[in-house]
Amino acid sequence: MGVLDQYRLDGQVAVVTGGGRGLGEGIAHALSDAGAAVVVAARRGAEVEKVAADIRTKGGKALAVPTDVTNSQALEALAQAAVDEFGTLSILVNNAGGSRAMGPLTELSPQDWQDCIDLNITAVWAATLAAVKRMSEGGSIVNISSLVARGPIPGSGHYGAAKAAVNSLTETFARELAPKIRVNAIMPGYIPTEVMMAALGVADEAGLPALAKQLAIPMGTFGRPQDIGAAVVYLCSPASGWVTGQMLPVTGGH
Repeated sequence: MGVLDQYRLDGQVAVVTGGGRGLGEGIAHALSDAGAAVVVAARRGAEVEKVAADIRTKGGKALAVPTDVTNSQALEALAQAAVDEFGTLSILVNNAGGSRAMGPLTELSPQDWQDCIDLNITAVWAATLAAVKRMSEGGSIVNISSLVARGPIPGSGHYGAAKAAVNSLTETFARELAPKIRVNAIMPGYIPTEVMMAALGVADEAGLPALAKQLAIPMGTFGRPQDIGAAVVYLCSPASGWVTGQMLPVTGGH
């Protein structure tokens, strides 16, 4: 197998949660471009249908499955849908996450805390359980963590704690599932998705260059969903066959 061939995912079947827009959409397209069939999952049915349709228009294989990742039964149904449609399940990307609430930990409501835990930690655990039941030798799981897992960001303490827990889950699952299944995580930096732009208070992309300079991103620019998609392809491909239990920062050097 040549070096470039090691990055191909032909014959693989991937489930991408939170795949209806932003990072998830970029990840779904990247996996398809590498040859995988992709099951696109998110709560908003119209969004996942569009992403799946776009992949099929390019000649790829894709299935849209509207899914609430905080519902463990829905996650079981999602994993089974991949097997029913494409015959197997070999890749899981736990991308769904985030938090609508922002503010000091001392002012966070119990419900906002629990919502963050359910979406960012419990869903990753439950989706992984559903997937590994159906994965054979050589499966790969990639969890989308965050740069905030590495240090405190006031106003996002609950989210940072949740993503730090995702890193811990990644390391433990990697040990427990090896050598059959590899488990890694990606920690994205600043990428101007709709959610990120709202959190940064940026109305449109015209203000991004100045903000990148203000944030002192060493590479001088914000990242793109494609950057995360490329990293996911690497971590799911034979090229990373001896890599497990790792957290890969994709941050522009930040």
